[in-house]
Amino acid sequence: MIRIELESASKRFQYEWIFKNIQLTIPAGSKWAITGSNGSGKSTLVKAIAGINPLSEGKIRYFTTSEEIHSDQIFNHLTISAPYLELPEEFTLLELLNFHFKFKNPLRDIDISTMLEKMYLKEHISKPINQFSSGMKQRLKLGLCFFSDVSILILDEPTSNLDKKGIDWYNEMINLFGTNRTILVCSNDPDEYEFCAQQINIEDYKKK
Repeated sequence: MIRIELESASKRFQYEWIFKNIQLTIPAGSKWAITGSNGSGKSTLVKAIAGINPLSEGKIRYFTTSEEIHSDQIFNHLTISAPYLELPEEFTLLELLNFHFKFKNPLRDIDISTMLEKMYLKEHISKPINQFSSGMKQRLKLGLCFFSDVSILILDEPTSNLDKKGIDWYNEMINLFGTNRTILVCSNDPDEYEFCAQQINIEDYKKK
């Protein structure tokens, strides 16, 4: 379990501040919605939290109960599902799962067969990812997050490309695999983050 602390976190592109002076503690195991208009900087914020994009000013720090985790190592403790992250489409489904779990440990008692069943993809085990529908790809992205043994899940627009049945599946996965993990959901759709007790509106951190 990891606590995240944002200390005057600020990001700008050229002369425009995307967000400014975010002072916030995200307790271990808490659930947060990150909201704001399209293009407001929601994804920019979670990329900074994930250590993908550096801040322009301020710090983001990470703590277990016993020590601080260096920002260069935070990738070991999180997974991301997002529209801007592409799957390696030349891989088959089985190849991709085996590849992913060379870098992340799977949850205890969750093997490849169980993952395939939970994602409703068992019959597609040998199919290349480039033959998947957009909904299948989205379930796969989310499954890779949920089945990884990490403390932090970052879900950016998690139900994009999912139909009603897929959205019900997403909510089921949250209930099954979201306990005792920090979850950050970037979204403008309340149905995607109704389980989140806390909210960050990125518009509140625009430089006036």
